[in-house]
Amino acid sequence: MNTSAQANAKPPRAGRWVLIGIAVLAVGYLLYKLVYPIAFDLYTGVTNAPLTYPNSETLSDAEFEQLALELTEDARRSRAEAAVAADQDPFAREIKVEMLMHTPSFVEDTEYSHIKYFRDAGIRTYQGPATCLTCHETMQVQHGDGSLETVDTLSDIVNSVHFKFQSAAAGGFSTYGYDGRLVNAPESRQIPVGKINRACGIPGSFSWTGWAALVETQPHSPPTTEPPRTEITAVSTAASDPHGGEKVLRSEGCGQCHIGGNYHPATEKMMPVGDVPDTAKRGIDCLICHSREYDMNQRYVIQDEHGMRWNQDRSMRAALTVGQTTKENCLNCHQHNMGGDAYVHNVAAKSLGEKHQRILHSGAKRGNPFSPEHDAHAAANIQCTDCHVPEGHKIPRGRMGVDLVANDLPEKDVTCESCHSKTPHNASEHRALLNGHIARIACETCHIKKLQDNNVILRDWVHPTWDEEEGLWGFTDVYKSGEPGKGIIYLWFNGNGTFLANALGSNPEGDGSYNPLMQQMAEITDPEIIAAVRAKAEELKQTYPDLDVDQYVTRATQPLSQLSPEMLEKRKAMIAQNLKAAMESGESRIYPFKPFNAMMYEDMTNQGPFGAMILPFDYATYYEQGDPLEAMKVAIQDPIVKRMYQEPFKLYMMDEFMAYFGVEGGWKTEFPIKPDGSMPNVQANWMRQMGTLMVNHGIERQGHTCKDCHSPDGILDYAALGYPPERVEELSSMDIVEEVDEDFADAAAAGAEVSSAR
Repeated sequence: MNTSAQANAKPPRAGRWVLIGIAVLAVGYLLYKLVYPIAFDLYTGVTNAPLTYPNSETLSDAEFEQLALELTEDARRSRAEAAVAADQDPFAREIKVEMLMHTPSFVEDTEYSHIKYFRDAGIRTYQGPATCLTCHETMQVQHGDGSLETVDTLSDIVNSVHFKFQSAAAGGFSTYGYDGRLVNAPESRQIPVGKINRACGIPGSFSWTGWAALVETQPHSPPTTEPPRTEITAVSTAASDPHGGEKVLRSEGCGQCHIGGNYHPATEKMMPVGDVPDTAKRGIDCLICHSREYDMNQRYVIQDEHGMRWNQDRSMRAALTVGQTTKENCLNCHQHNMGGDAYVHNVAAKSLGEKHQRILHSGAKRGNPFSPEHDAHAAANIQCTDCHVPEGHKIPRGRMGVDLVANDLPEKDVTCESCHSKTPHNASEHRALLNGHIARIACETCHIKKLQDNNVILRDWVHPTWDEEEGLWGFTDVYKSGEPGKGIIYLWFNGNGTFLANALGSNPEGDGSYNPLMQQMAEITDPEIIAAVRAKAEELKQTYPDLDVDQYVTRATQPLSQLSPEMLEKRKAMIAQNLKAAMESGESRIYPFKPFNAMMYEDMTNQGPFGAMILPFDYATYYEQGDPLEAMKVAIQDPIVKRMYQEPFKLYMMDEFMAYFGVEGGWKTEFPIKPDGSMPNVQANWMRQMGTLMVNHGIERQGHTCKDCHSPDGILDYAALGYPPERVEELSSMDIVEEVDEDFADAAAAGAEVSSAR
């Protein structure tokens, strides 16, 4: 063949297919990297844009050195005072201390390590992750088995729960759907879940609709004279301008407790494909977890041409004082969950923002704070990461999770026994008796003696109350208590929970009557609590004249009364058929739980025996107008909530989500608001059972006494825990303790006789 013929010859067939394949892959990659992010933003309605922060200042060399001296002054003075003899003239001693404090070796030896790094690298402006990744592009992670792995630091953060706060991984949950399936089990189709917390500030945990909001408040002003609107058919009478008072903008939203700094949560991580854009990654707040000098006054909502987002401390003061995470870093956010904003020792809540101050919440999610005043481990200066041992930026919650909150390391234990062993009472003369209790009683049951008084049990979102001091309409906390039997209830728990935060377990020596989803979590029988709920209902009636007090009390304390007879029978059947095995698996012990229930609006088109689809509220509308209906209506018109009611979301995750929820027939895409503006399928209801949230902090060294439990009016309701009548009588008497003590004494004496005979 001549040269011309060879030049015109076609490539072999196999070669053509390779070229076509490469071209298809190249086009697909370009579509994924360039077109998909734009299409995603348009589809979901989210905003991504470059981020700037007002306190990300640039220092001169002189300012840098002055700041370095200021940050180390206390450490240098302490060290110098220890080196200079005290038995001399005070004035002369002070001169010597000052001289020693400023010697180069003293300065260098007492500096935070990053001062030298920044000085040598010429870094005079902190620019978020971009600055950190200059040195920490990769990191070495030690896993629980001792193995080491080098990982990409940024990827490790972005894929941690603290950033994306949800997970679609197989085997990440110990919670069961009401259909009997373990959530996201390996054999199931994985869907993104993980941020359902029954005590969350926003019903349904719709962080999309409440990520960042500016609320116009009027402190020390009376409310409008007309009551807010709560009934679906009523006409809105609430006004957005209460009489008098200067208007003040306040910050609110989920973003205050998450490390992402963008205009919305990590929505991209909820989708089957896609990654968080670089602009969002550049907004990650590294310093809130790592800086010793982080200023919570910099956490407030800012608004620009793109929308609202949370500011953060990007000062050089914070950047120069980075180090390993301490409990103070963790409590910047987690004290909000445990002790609550109103908790007297909540340091973070005392720095509400240099402007647009954050709104304080009166009721605590879990009133068991981690502080030296109320927790033995905090008093001993135990760090959070001593127990929650991280692997890189992945932090374990422990394997036993009741609520549906994502867990970075679900197979990693976080237990009392990790430090204290299974026989911790060896210093007590009653050690055999006390150590024997551990087979049936969790450590926390004895050593968490009470929760804080602001621990909220019943919260009403439908009938807001005017807060004159804050100058806004807030949710109504119907009942709060930290007392055993009221703010703490005791349940059998084997490490499993339900889709809506209900502890599962069974009494291993019971009579089969223990049925928490029909009794213990579905009714309040305490006369004092019922009386308190009635008193609050009568108080609410002054603002809401149409409120039926008797019905309100019944539904709040007997939430199953809201179910039809048919739905009630279906519930019983589903518990027996789907959850009984999960309740009886493994070993159960008695644990303390914080009960919680709330009255919210629900989409009754999607309902089952355990509840209906919870609808969110728009914060600004709710707080400013006190009109929960309008607030709900605004929130569900958010673009991404509308997408939930469309076919792609239904097929991707909502059918599966509803199956776990116990709703049969899949997700119904009928939008709650009709074209004429009516909402015939929206109702205000209490959830059909109490949520039971784990409480593991607030540990006291001296636990409950024997009599606290073994007496007729003890804190443990043995009948409710499923013991047969004769066993209830036995356990409710101190006689059982005395008999066991005598048995152990006899056994010890017999052992001593045997030893002496030898």
